[in-house]
Amino acid sequence: MSTPGGRAAERPGERHVAPAAGPARPGAASGAHAVGRPGGDGGTDHGAHHGAHHGVHHAALVARDRLLRSGVVRDTAAVRHVVAFLVATVATVLLTRAFLALAGFPQIGGGGLHVAHVLWGGLLMALAVVLLLSYVGPTPRPLASVLGGVGFGLFVDEIGKFVTADNDYFFAPTPAMIYVVVVVLVLVMELVHGRRAHQPAEYLAVAADRLAAGVAGGLTDAGRAEVEDLLRRSGDEPGAAELRRVLAAVPHDDVAVPDPVRASVLRLDATLRAAVARPWARYVVSTAVVLVAAQAVAVGIGVLGRTIDVVAWVGVVVLVGVAGTVVCAVLAVIAGRTASVQGAVWMRRAVLVSLLISQPFVFRALEWVAVAGLVVDLVAFGLLEVVLRDGAQRARERAESSGAQEAPQTR
Repeated sequence: MSTPGGRAAERPGERHVAPAAGPARPGAASGAHAVGRPGGDGGTDHGAHHGAHHGVHHAALVARDRLLRSGVVRDTAAVRHVVAFLVATVATVLLTRAFLALAGFPQIGGGGLHVAHVLWGGLLMALAVVLLLSYVGPTPRPLASVLGGVGFGLFVDEIGKFVTADNDYFFAPTPAMIYVVVVVLVLVMELVHGRRAHQPAEYLAVAADRLAAGVAGGLTDAGRAEVEDLLRRSGDEPGAAELRRVLAAVPHDDVAVPDPVRASVLRLDATLRAAVARPWARYVVSTAVVLVAAQAVAVGIGVLGRTIDVVAWVGVVVLVGVAGTVVCAVLAVIAGRTASVQGAVWMRRAVLVSLLISQPFVFRALEWVAVAGLVVDLVAFGLLEVVLRDGAQRARERAESSGAQEAPQTR
């Protein structure tokens, strides 16, 4: 701004630079030189501080991996949303097949036209994408995950039409193909979110994402606690102090936005934890693994004995998968005698072998009848995940407690 005399007002700590057209005063310096000149109204200290600050931020950026430096940040709630997407996908496929079977497989259309449900699936997936592209913050993601899952379920349910020349919806390998698609998505989720721990910069970025919604609509106590935890995990990352000040300025909100995905996940987690705490939990898991393996053995023998009409190598693969499951289960029993967590690790591997090797080919042999074995495997897998997660949490707490006790002795 300008003063009444026409000269620009000087802010504290800044030097006024004369216009280039006027005669230069003796000893006058340009703006860039004035900042770095000794004795230039504290400019040297300001420049040195700014340079050091910039150097710290640059070093923090260099220390991050390439994806983070490109702005690709993993959401700490991503697994919850991807699981909701996959559950919605599987549920949609099963409900669609059941409804069509009960209704006699009706067709929408006439006069040579057939409006396939793959079209509705595409519209729902498009709607989910538009939601994610249109709004800032985490609020639309639960809805988008469910809408996208329902849409993808309607889409993948018609996969038989896409791979056959006669558009055969009842193509026999369809259940196994859908199963493989879902398994591949689960493995991708595990690769992206399960192999590497989140970095402090990711926690900071997610905190900023949560604050985006809070700045507009306020934060509930639960939302504020989540952001505080994220900022605590971010440590001293550049920008963390500024976000803490933003959090302090965000108003309180008494009304929580409904999040059925989060509520369902928390309810399921509480149910699994309550089940794991029961003394009979390990026996239920072991029995479930044995029953699913026995079903797979019966399928494998039926295929090799030609009582199930599929190619013989399907039965061979099923039996090989069962053998792997049995080996892992035996090792789980042996390891569990001395270390319950290690026993759970091996039992989890037994279930994974069943899910990734045996079950796809059981689906190929039995088609939709194999859903029962899949559900049993998934329940067992969920219980084992809770056991391992609680074991890892206890190990971290013991390590932190041990480190806190040793710290005073090393001073």
